[in-house]
Amino acid sequence: MTVTRRAALATPLLLLGAAASRAQTRWQMATPYPDGNFHTRNIREMVAEVEQATGGRLSIQVHSNASLLPMPQIKAGVQRGQVQMGEILLTAYANEDPFFDADAIPFLVSGFADAKRLAALQRPFVEQRLQRQGLSLLYTVAWPPAGFYTQVPLTSLEVLRGSRFRTFSPMTNRFAALIGASPVLVQQAEVAQAFATGIATAMVTSAQTGVDTAAWDYARVFTPATFSMTKNAVIVSRRALEGLPQDHRQALLAAAEKANERGWRWSEEAEEASVKRLAERGMQIGTVTDELRTQLAEINRVMTEEWIQRAGEDGRKLIEQFRAGA
Repeated sequence: MTVTRRAALATPLLLLGAAASRAQTRWQMATPYPDGNFHTRNIREMVAEVEQATGGRLSIQVHSNASLLPMPQIKAGVQRGQVQMGEILLTAYANEDPFFDADAIPFLVSGFADAKRLAALQRPFVEQRLQRQGLSLLYTVAWPPAGFYTQVPLTSLEVLRGSRFRTFSPMTNRFAALIGASPVLVQQAEVAQAFATGIATAMVTSAQTGVDTAAWDYARVFTPATFSMTKNAVIVSRRALEGLPQDHRQALLAAAEKANERGWRWSEEAEEASVKRLAERGMQIGTVTDELRTQLAEINRVMTEEWIQRAGEDGRKLIEQFRAGA
């Protein structure tokens, strides 16, 4: 068979293209949470599904427990291309835009059904803002309801007055100021040390975080109060996402959709298991008194209106839509 010169020259290029289509793409992903946390387990499940669907041609290495980047640097790391994917706590970035903070408004939601409705309403606003920053939102999953960690039973907010109150976002900083506590910004990986050294004496966060940080070693009482149900967001560089072959991109998006559904289910399961674990380790599980409930309702009124003022007309629209569906 005669092979023309043009065909001979084209053959290596075709082989090169075929090899490129089979080449492995290696991504890095940073998350601030430990491997035992349900958020991290959910991510690893998603990554395994992506690698299976792509025959291993898209490989994602997960760096957990802030081992690669601390949480405040993860979003910027994805934007700069330092990592291709990351997991962030949305509310921690509220100084950039108040819509990252909508789920952190204290006592806005009463449980998982409310939190899911709010997430659906909030998502388009969050997606628009992330897209302007070169990012794409894969999915969000709420933490179990946040409660209070104290040394004595929380009968009223007076118990927290004057405390060194661990915070992790602008909203928790504002809450501390309203109740007369001193806010202390502490990332999750440093919580136990902060309490052990007296830097922090009280905090509000989920029972899951209490288990992750062995709260029974530094606090005596956990009071479930559905303070908020903040969400983690798994984000990806738009440039990296759009640079994937279409079948790999679709595999990632499909796995992310499954991770969204699975993550919310695991969050509900984690709530019950985590509170049970705290009790088993000797922590007292408190209840919300009538006095405390009245005080918390007033906090919600004040902080919701403050958030609307920051968020503008879009913020008012979001809150109205959420309340209309209550």
